[in-house]
Amino acid sequence: MTLQDMIEKIPMLTIEERRELIHALVDSLSDKHQPKTHSILELEGLGSEIWEGVDAQAYVDDLRREWDDRDNR
Repeated sequence: MTLQDMIEKIPMLTIEERRELIHALVDSLSDKHQPKTHSILELEGLGSEIWEGVDAQAYVDDLRREWDDRDNR
């Protein structure tokens, strides 16, 4: 049965059956049926091993030096 077939049968329902249908449809849209969403905070620490042993200030200083070298060309 297609969606269009179902829609065409709606006028044959009683008012109470239509109300039940509406409630069933609304309930089917509730959050309990939605896939779990994720927070950006779940990514915290991901890839931290890449930075292990790297001095943050030295890294930033090197980047700035590279940028300055590009500007002076």
